[in-house]
Amino acid sequence: MNKILIITHTGDNFSIEKVTEYIDKNGCEVIRFNVDEYPLTNKLSTTFQDGKWTTILETPEKKHQLEDISAVWYRRAYNIGRGVREEMDEKFYGAAMGEIRNTLFGFLESVDVYSLGKPSVYRRLDSKEEQLKVADKIGLKIPETCVTNNPEQAREFIIKHQNVVAKMQTGFAIYEDGVESVVFTNVVNEDKLEELDTLLYCPMQFQKKIEKKKELRVTVVGRDVFAFEIDSQQSDAAKIDWRKDGVNLIDKWIPTELPSDVEAKILELLDVYHVDYGAIDIIVSPEDEYYFIEINAAGEFFWLDNLTEGNLISKSIADILCDKAPRRSNEVLA
Repeated sequence: MNKILIITHTGDNFSIEKVTEYIDKNGCEVIRFNVDEYPLTNKLSTTFQDGKWTTILETPEKKHQLEDISAVWYRRAYNIGRGVREEMDEKFYGAAMGEIRNTLFGFLESVDVYSLGKPSVYRRLDSKEEQLKVADKIGLKIPETCVTNNPEQAREFIIKHQNVVAKMQTGFAIYEDGVESVVFTNVVNEDKLEELDTLLYCPMQFQKKIEKKKELRVTVVGRDVFAFEIDSQQSDAAKIDWRKDGVNLIDKWIPTELPSDVEAKILELLDVYHVDYGAIDIIVSPEDEYYFIEINAAGEFFWLDNLTEGNLISKSIADILCDKAPRRSNEVLA
């Protein structure tokens, strides 16, 4: 029986269970590695001796041999080393966490089987600038864009385009008195020009504001494309960034079809990055022009999966992990 290793954490949502159900139906076995339980509860050992590599993952339930797994799903790596700080002298904590992360990610990079996602792939796709350049090169339409920490450059861009949005390039939040405040996309106009001096300390991405007829979230698994649309303009809070009112809009998404040329270019985008999963954000203008905004290497999909008959996104993920669907080979020594 083929074994599929799923890298996740104890607080992940029910998408893990859905994918696991389909993996079971495919006749494969799931090994779940919760990284927030590593290293205090889960133990990971890799050994080379007698001319052979062996890797053992020991959980409270079972000891797993990992050298014969057939695929890995690198789903999430949240809260690695949970509880370690409380167990050791503070002066050793930073060094210990560096070793913990390096060991875990080193293992994931070295696994010589098909992997749906890898730490190095996620790091590469963190570059929004590269995404936009690749998308533009393959013929996807992108907004006019400026990435800078130069206040004068930003002012020139804003004055030229008038309606401009500003966004961070990472999942950005500010914590004050224990409260998390997520930084969403916001409109910047000429009234805000004096506030741009702080760019010197923290660069930002500016884009010409695209008027929205609708917004799309396109989840791609291998060659399967699942497109959904939302009329974000129905909510004042969501007009600029639908995530601001995401909870209230969660049941307003509907399946949609992409123009064939746009779908082909999105698949080409995944070919360029040699990945089999991506969650792509697209804006459709009133003139029915499709603007690529970004691709999320591990973007969430569960709320859209529920809008398909039988959780088809989960099924596609299971099928590609079990080698029952076309996939882009990425073994270390392939």
